Amino acid sequence: MSPVLSLDTVKSGHPQSRLTDVTTTDTAVLVLRIAFGLSMAYHGYNKIFGGGGLKGTAAWFQSMGMRAPNMQARLASGTEIIAGLLLVTGLMTPFVAAAFIALMLVAIVTSHWKNGYFIFLPGGGWEYCASIIAVAAAVGIAGPGSASIDHALSIDWGVAGGIITVALGIASAVAQLLLFYRPPADHK
Repeated sequence: MSPVLSLDTVKSGHPQSRLTDVTTTDTAVLVLRIAFGLSMAYHGYNKIFGGGGLKGTAAWFQSMGMRAPNMQARLASGTEIIAGLLLVTGLMTPFVAAAFIALMLVAIVTSHWKNGYFIFLPGGGWEYCASIIAVAAAVGIAGPGSASIDHALSIDWGVAGGIITVALGIASAVAQLLLFYRPPADHK
């Protein structure tokens, strides 16, 4: 079976090559971007409009030992919505994937670690958060694929995309925890 485009067409930068050169890897990354991006965006939406709304989310953050809980509730929900939707579109992919990593690392430390690994444990373990970190890292390292805004804008993150994703994700989580996390004595 011959490729969709010849190597010469792709190298020439022919406009049609940007639209038709979608590989199975591109399709797999697109599926991950849509599934995890929409899930994260909905998670943020729920922090604002579900249950106790932002007020309830802030109270929950405060109970875990987060300083400035009202700001944290807005920051977390906004980041989840914006990063989720940007991941779906494939725009600024390494930065968005880094946001996912930071969010989930903070969630693991502040809420899930003490419960153990498995998600089905009381209080929910850190299994699900670790899975999101793995997907975010994989997408950031692989790139958003050809069905993305980054690709349409001719942004090729290359190796830098993976470095940005992992390094910025970890650094952001560490900064967030150092600046705002003061666990209650009974929370450790």
